[in-house]
Amino acid sequence: MKSRWLFAGALVALMGAPGLSHTETPAPVAPRLLSQTGLYAGGSTRVVDVRNRAFAPQYPLWSDGAGKRRWVQLPAGSRIDVSNVDRWNFPVGTRFWKEFEFDGHKVETRFLWKVSEGNWVFASYAWNTAQTDAELVPEAGRPDVAEVAPGKRHSIPSVTECRSCHDSSRTEILGFNALQLSTDRDPNALHADPLTADMVTLRTLVGESLIHPRRTELMTAPPRIEAGTPQARAALGYLSTNCGSCHNQESTIASLGLFLKQSAATAAECSPALATTVGKKGHWVVPASPDESRVINPGKPELSALVQRVRSRRPSSQMPPIGTVVQDRAAVDLLTTWVRSNPEDWARLVSRCAGS
Repeated sequence: MKSRWLFAGALVALMGAPGLSHTETPAPVAPRLLSQTGLYAGGSTRVVDVRNRAFAPQYPLWSDGAGKRRWVQLPAGSRIDVSNVDRWNFPVGTRFWKEFEFDGHKVETRFLWKVSEGNWVFASYAWNTAQTDAELVPEAGRPDVAEVAPGKRHSIPSVTECRSCHDSSRTEILGFNALQLSTDRDPNALHADPLTADMVTLRTLVGESLIHPRRTELMTAPPRIEAGTPQARAALGYLSTNCGSCHNQESTIASLGLFLKQSAATAAECSPALATTVGKKGHWVVPASPDESRVINPGKPELSALVQRVRSRRPSSQMPPIGTVVQDRAAVDLLTTWVRSNPEDWARLVSRCAGS
């Protein structure tokens, strides 16, 4: 199995730049076509190269109902540094791809490529009508590439928009970490793709010695979100992916004091996601009742800013603020029911987590 992790060969896009001296090395850039990034075998876009491994995070990001496929490639003989279990350090040369399709039609594929320590190339490719290849999109992105609902269209984000999420906690890869690849998968997670035999999990990474230190506890006690009910676990997982990428303790908006990202290292009931939301007065308040508005107002989803902002698709109030134009109805239903239900459990949480 290890042989599948071969490096794709020479860097596919080391572009010569006029004016450089022979001692200067041009910075790697993304190639013009998706077929040149190393995703496919045989020079076409029909067969994914066997060196690229599929994976499916258990808590995927909502993308207006897009079908998504993901692949990763590690350089041959390399390993991921998981010394910090919540912030993995990938070897130089690592590549990730994520493909988006609507109604069976491929629309976009995103490409992340670690070209040096601390530097990733971000690129998006727009598929042609014939579905034979995809072309590099300008850094500014491309609006209105596909209809996703009546009057609503999908736009390919700019590199700046991509970095606003991927760089916000100083770990660029959001869906490939200990919690997302845990074999203790949440059966109630929204929009999760089922695991297939060829997909990478924590068990794969540990079993094939693709991480270091070895951390066998990731197999014997795989990470999971501790919660009082299955419904709470699914809700917290959804919020971790869809909100926690920005709302975490290492982001540029940490001063807001709202921390929704779940840690794989700790399993405390009074997690930051509850301690910073339940009964807390937020910076944004429900306009109809600002005095009673709370980030989470137990028993009252209509007075919970978190629920109302996930429900909204107005640019001034929607959450997440980018990357979606269609309300995630399943998420609104889950969060509404979660906040409204289990009054005894909420009372206990408020009592136990107050001041955490």
